[in-house]
Amino acid sequence: MTNPIAVFLAVLILAGLGADLLLNDGEATMVLARKFFDLIEWVAFWR
Repeated sequence: MTNPIAVFLAVLILAGLGADLLLNDGEATMVLARKFFDLIEWVAFWR
């Protein structure tokens, strides 16, 4: 991955998080975080 691609992805992620905070009060981020923690628990079970 080149530096311009990494910077573009970082800006895109930060813009998405910012839009979620402004438009949805961060609800989508919280849902994704909860689902991610559920995934971690599920993967740890199969470990």
